[in-house]
This record gives sequence, structure tokens and C-alpha cells, in this order.
Amino acid sequence: MHIVTTPVAELPRPLVEKAVMAALEEDLGLAGDLTSQATLPPQATASAVLASREAGVIAGLAFPAAAFRLIGDGLTFEPAVADGDAVERGTVVGRVWGNARLVMMAERVALNFLNHLSGIATLTRQYAREVDGTKTRICDTRKTTPGLRAFEKYAVRCGGGANHRYALDDAILIKDNHIAVAGGVTQAFKAARAFAGHLVAIEIEVETLAQLEEALEAGARIVLLDNMDDATLRKAVELTAGRAVLEASGGVKLDRLKAIAATGVDFISTSQITMSAKPLDLGLDIEIGN
Repeated sequence: MHIVTTPVAELPRPLVEKAVMAALEEDLGLAGDLTSQATLPPQATASAVLASREAGVIAGLAFPAAAFRLIGDGLTFEPAVADGDAVERGTVVGRVWGNARLVMMAERVALNFLNHLSGIATLTRQYAREVDGTKTRICDTRKTTPGLRAFEKYAVRCGGGANHRYALDDAILIKDNHIAVAGGVTQAFKAARAFAGHLVAIEIEVETLAQLEEALEAGARIVLLDNMDDATLRKAVELTAGRAVLEASGGVKLDRLKAIAATGVDFISTSQITMSAKPLDLGLDIEIGN
């Protein structure tokens, strides 16, 4: 089986560190880790193994690296796998060693990010497997956790999915409400084309084959087919005949992916991969050193 993957660019270090620092500040509060201060000598050292407790796909190793780096001098973190790697239960994902208090202080922040993003990558990989062997790609939506969008979309790429637009300002997506206010498909599309710069993509959502014909006639080159059944999707692909990129969306679940891909659409977008993913169970096992 071959999953088509999008090249995964590294997350910008300042973006990761800003999120990690905010999480550390939230967790440490005004007095720091009372438990570790109360029970661990200041100079105690520890080593810890970060391992997966179930099979899945890893995403977000930059976060434990940042957490253990930003918590203070005296820790070394060494990843044992790479983002996008599939792991089995018991796989060692990384190791950290150094001051025991610092390890304990950063542990939860490190795991919270890694577990969450790896869960998204794991579910995305399941979705990508369902359309493997077809031309159809799985992509995400803007339905993401506030403040974590860049990271969750990164996890989608780690799982073999593709990204839709990141925000309202990086592409034009004309939806049903825009069409209603603008007065119709043609009016909305022509207004968008007159407004957009030459590097701004324009996609328009349609709900019927009649709207699709109107969008194509107006010059649309990217069309979102919203909540269409499989038979209608097949007709939409035939009608389009390669004139536009077609994206199927709306109520997409895992058990319907193969049927949708078989219609010949180019993309299937779904919020399930970001909004319904269960965190991957990864844990940190401490071994006390000298």
C-alpha cells in the first residue's frame, strides 16, 4: 500500500516555542511544580523513555523538544523516530535526560501536544488508506482547535493528507451564504474574480448540477460539491470533464470514502480528521539516574 504524502515542511520554531511557553506558563502557575520541589532533591537527575502505548503515526516531535529546551538548562532530548513515521505499541519515540525536576515540569506539556497531534496524524492516515490507489486526496478544513490550526494542519500532512486553506485571508471560498447575498453563482464568482489578485485561488461551492454548470460557465476552476450523493458526484465529474478541480465535502465519514473516491473527484475534505481524532497514547517512563 502506498499513501501519497505531501512534503512536510518544518513548523516555524518561533511558532512552536510561543505555544509551548504559553502552555508551560499555564501549567507552572505562580509557584512552579510543588510536587517535584517537595519530593525531588534539586540536583537529582533522571532519564526518561518516551514510548508509544498503541500503534499510530507520530506528529509534533518539535513540541517535546521545545518543552524540554525551554523549561531550563540541563536537559537533553533525542528523538528516535521522525514525524510521519508509523509506530507500533512499545516503540521508543524519544529519550530525555538531565535534571529530574525539569523533566517532570515539562513532561505534561510535551505529551499534551505530541499526543494530540499524533492522534490527528493517525486518523488522517486511516482516511488516506481508504482512497489509496485512486487520484483522490484527503484534505482538512478550517474546523480546528482555536490557536492550534497551524499545528493540526501540520499533523494532517504527517498523516498523508493535504491542507485546505489555512484562514480567511489566503484564498477565496464562495459558500452558499455568499451566493445567496450576492444574488447567484455567476454574480458571486464574477465579483470574486474582479476582486482577487492573480495569485489568489477562488473556489465556489455548489449544491446542484445546475449550479455546477453555471459555475463552470462563469469560469470556475475549483468547485466544492457540497453534500451530494454518490450518483450526483459521478454526474458532476462527467459534466465537468476535467475543466475544474472538484472537491467533495459535507458529512464525510470513514465508511463512505471509497465510494466517493470512486466517483473521480480530486479531493475529499472533512473536518473529522481534526475534530474527531482521539489522542495517541504516548507515555514517559522515568528511570532515576545518579
